[in-house]
Amino acid sequence: MSNEMKLIHARQLVRDLLKKLPSSVQDVEKQIYIGNNIIEKLSQDEKLLLKSFVNVFLLRMRKCDASDIDFGGDGANNRVWFRIHGRKEPVGELGEYKSDEFNILIQSILNDKQRNALYEDRSIDFSHTAKNGDGSKVRYRATAYFELGELALNMRAIGDKIRPYDGFGFHPNVTKILSLIHTKEGLNLVTGITGSGKSSTLDAIVDLNNRLIEAHIIVISSPVEYVHESNRCIIRHREVGLDTRSFKNGTIEALRQDPDIIVIGEMRDPATILAALEVADSGHKVFSTLHTSSATESIDRIIGEMPPNEQDRVRIRLADILRCVISQKLVPGLDGKLLLAKEIMIMTPSIRAAIKNRNLSEIYQMISEGEKLGMNTLEQDLRRLCQEKKISMEAALNYANNKRRLQQIMNMA
Repeated sequence: MSNEMKLIHARQLVRDLLKKLPSSVQDVEKQIYIGNNIIEKLSQDEKLLLKSFVNVFLLRMRKCDASDIDFGGDGANNRVWFRIHGRKEPVGELGEYKSDEFNILIQSILNDKQRNALYEDRSIDFSHTAKNGDGSKVRYRATAYFELGELALNMRAIGDKIRPYDGFGFHPNVTKILSLIHTKEGLNLVTGITGSGKSSTLDAIVDLNNRLIEAHIIVISSPVEYVHESNRCIIRHREVGLDTRSFKNGTIEALRQDPDIIVIGEMRDPATILAALEVADSGHKVFSTLHTSSATESIDRIIGEMPPNEQDRVRIRLADILRCVISQKLVPGLDGKLLLAKEIMIMTPSIRAAIKNRNLSEIYQMISEGEKLGMNTLEQDLRRLCQEKKISMEAALNYANNKRRLQQIMNMA
């Protein structure tokens, strides 16, 4: 059966299934009914047919070079949406669908445990694997969630290749800090908003160490995205909810698993932050991420997450174990593609003293003056991209943390 015929049969199957849905059930009860009385009673062939329907969207997504796909829920307006080079737009040629059609399709790619977690928590993060046009497998990071009683879905494409570390343009001093060969311990952060490429940077750092030294790397993710193949390092991937109960638990458990490097997908709560500080303080090399846009904001966020009576202790501890902060943004280039702009802070005695003495406002200037050490502010990197004629001045201003400072250094140049 051709892909076109599969799509026709799958669409008809969804329409037939909708006839079994009582109009009297609504909201969460409706989703539970779909899962328990429709999805669970499908044959294996019917389940595969529904998954092939979703895969049609995903194949089209890859062809369009889209980073994300969204559908379902009231806000999608019955259409499928792609994010292509930073712009989120509906894809007209994929057609329009009723909310209940999307409800069925979304639940068809979840297993029983995932569906029950979705009903209970109203949202679930998971990974999804699909076959590409050539038969190769491709992975997606996905989130299914409720919106006004209907189900919505976002999937982000996970690259099948790691961006080469050399392509990031890091200073040799930064590479020494990120490499286990030169620096055996300490906390290193990659920060930025959602969709700023933090995972790609972390994967490149893991790959760097995997090629350079014999060691043990434990990656704790929610969900696991790129799966690294052990090379010179043995690399373990532990998914929150599947292999460990939480980021905190996975981090503490890692201490008993003889690691050299621990990668914590996200420091999203005080318990995980404290666990990360503890394992870094115990002499391990730790990498993690934060949703912050600058180095100083990252330091402030970590300290601010702590109870007031713990903040001084955490401040001193953080100053002692922090090694490097990479804060990044993806900026639209003149060629229509997204370019990486980054701020880099390397821990120096003066920055360490500024953290301990609560003088975070001094750190920005220290970063801006640390070019020889491998540091730069986001504004300095945006200026570089402008001078290389890769981005416009308008884009640089839009993405700068400190617009006045960017204008000043552009005028100085």
